[in-house]
Amino acid sequence: MAEKTRKDEAQAQFAKLQKANDAKQAMSDYEAAAAAVRANTERLRALRLARDAAQAAEAAAAPPTKKKTTAKRKMAAAALSDT
Repeated sequence: MAEKTRKDEAQAQFAKLQKANDAKQAMSDYEAAAAAVRANTERLRALRLARDAAQAAEAAAAPPTKKKTTAKRKMAAAALSDT
């Protein structure tokens, strides 16, 4: 009873080969997913850098805004103190 039959040995070998094939397929899927993530990260990085460069160029091209002077405030304060 303890002896393995040829059929049992063949089934064991088939199961071992099937497990090895499943492992190869799983590794292949994992590597493909990792490559897709890296490609997406590179794409998003390029888009972000382009956006930042455009914003920097826009900020450099825009004329500097003048700060509002406080003359109006002083005039209003003086008018209020006159009354």
